[in-house]
Order: sequence, then structure tokens, then C-alpha cells
Amino acid sequence: MKKIFLLLTIVAASALFARAQKVYSVSSEAFADVKVYVVSSQAFADLLVYKVSSEAFVGNNDGKWYFESSEAFAKKKIYFVNSEAFADLKIYFVDSEAFAGWQNKSKMYLME
Repeated sequence: MKKIFLLLTIVAASALFARAQKVYSVSSEAFADVKVYVVSSQAFADLLVYKVSSEAFVGNNDGKWYFESSEAFAKKKIYFVNSEAFADLKIYFVDSEAFAGWQNKSKMYLME
């Protein structure tokens, strides 16, 4: 019984520390928690995002995103807007996990 309780505690703590890095792309702005615009240069991004291949590698609000296939398992629902003017958050996708992270920390609250 103690082992089950310990396991449940670890799983619950892990979910808390994942903190919104499991995302789901919604089809309508009305259903989004955060409106996201993908910029053409990392110099203009609030957040540099690296797409991880498994939810086991999600980050702690550090730009390592796992795109969920189901909305129910996502911590944040995002909508990709076509104009920077309508975005809450500007991102740039990087090719290396080492480059992921916040450039504008004042926007971190959006993904918490």
C-alpha cells in the first residue's frame, strides 16, 4: 500500500512539474488558452521552442514542447494566429534542445 501511495505521489508531482509544456493545437481561437505566432527569426521570439518526440521529455516551462494528439491530456491549448499583432506569445522553432528557452521572461506566465 505504501508503494502505491509513493507511486501516486511521484506521478502527481511529475504532472505539476511538467507545467504546461504538453500542448494541443486547437482549430479555433475561441478554444485557445494562448494565441501563438511563429516568427521568422529567433531574434524576434519570446520563446524558443524545441519539439520533443515523447511526453517523457517535456520541459518545465523551458520551451520543450510535446504536441499531444488529444486535447484532454494537454496542459495548454494553443492556437496559431496568422498575424503577430493578434499573438499573446511569439515563438521560434529551434533544431536543438540546447537552444530552447525563454528570451522574454515576462511572458512565462502564459505557459504556466
